[in-house]
Amino acid sequence: MESAIYRFAGFELDTAERQLRRDGADVPLNARYLDALILLVRARGQLVTKDRFMDAVWRGIPVTDEALTQCIRTLRRTLGDEAGDPRFIATVPKYGYRFVGTVEGEGPEPPHPPVSPAPTAPQPLPAQSLIWRMGTTGAAGAVAAGVIGGLTYGVLGATLAVPAQSGALSFVLVLACITIAVAAIGGGAVAFGVAAAVQRGGARSPLVIVGGALAGLIVGAVAKLLGIDAFALLLGRAPEGITGAPEGVALGTAVGLAFWITTRRADSTKRHAGLAGMLLGAAAGLIIALLGGRLLAGSIDVLTQTMDGARLDLGRIGALFGETGFGLRSRIVTSVAEGALFGGFTAAGLWRGVAAPPVDQPELHD
Repeated sequence: MESAIYRFAGFELDTAERQLRRDGADVPLNARYLDALILLVRARGQLVTKDRFMDAVWRGIPVTDEALTQCIRTLRRTLGDEAGDPRFIATVPKYGYRFVGTVEGEGPEPPHPPVSPAPTAPQPLPAQSLIWRMGTTGAAGAVAAGVIGGLTYGVLGATLAVPAQSGALSFVLVLACITIAVAAIGGGAVAFGVAAAVQRGGARSPLVIVGGALAGLIVGAVAKLLGIDAFALLLGRAPEGITGAPEGVALGTAVGLAFWITTRRADSTKRHAGLAGMLLGAAAGLIIALLGGRLLAGSIDVLTQTMDGARLDLGRIGALFGETGFGLRSRIVTSVAEGALFGGFTAAGLWRGVAAPPVDQPELHD
């Protein structure tokens, strides 16, 4: 493909060497963003639509408008430009962008920017790539929440809820592992449910709320059914009131709603998604507790009451909140904390997956 060198306001854009220089010094810019800048400069003075960016820069890989917004934001920061008073990149609201700087060029101008060499290894289909990326990053966020919550519960359980001679380290590890496993399963299911909805209807579709709720319903119902069957088989009786489908629906809806709300603003970041998920997750946890439901800590309390000779007694933790046993206040505090952690980290993980540059781009820093 033919190449050219373009100069504007001290910058030199070399399409053959795929380099941007300023006053002779290289300016770091990743491959996708460089493609976007070349596209803008070659079409200087003309509108470059969002669809053209998607075709020429992302080459059909499905991403949200946020990916393009962050791309333009990075280009402006690199060029020292401002959206409110553009010297180089002007926004055409609802349509796209236009390069408005004065450009001097050498050599012929092909209609499209050069693209990065295609990787030799076979790549997954775009739909599979998006669902897998969002599902795994959302699950990873839930695991992070599980690590924090598990270690917290482990330490509290080891110091307050078990006899001193029972092996504190073992209780920390056991509770941490249980919490991480539950968070990973629940978070993974909700994340893949939201990701599937994004692939089907787009990130701004209300389907993402339905996808999160439906995934939470399924994983909650299946987990409760398996748990009840397992205890009935092993102990001859099943616990009553452990977490299940209603709790799964509430948390899944909170995550999906947080993701959907965040996509309504073009300037949203992973932090906004995490904050929305934390607030809505906390609200879901509060509702669950007030309606008599239980999340992890409440379910563990039910299980310990079911098992004869259990050494773990969460009622001692309830004393921290001024009540006898693991009562309503204890369930409210723990449910709100669990919901906030789960919702915040899972929503942030989902946002990382949908806004992350696909294939060969380095990660975005927001």
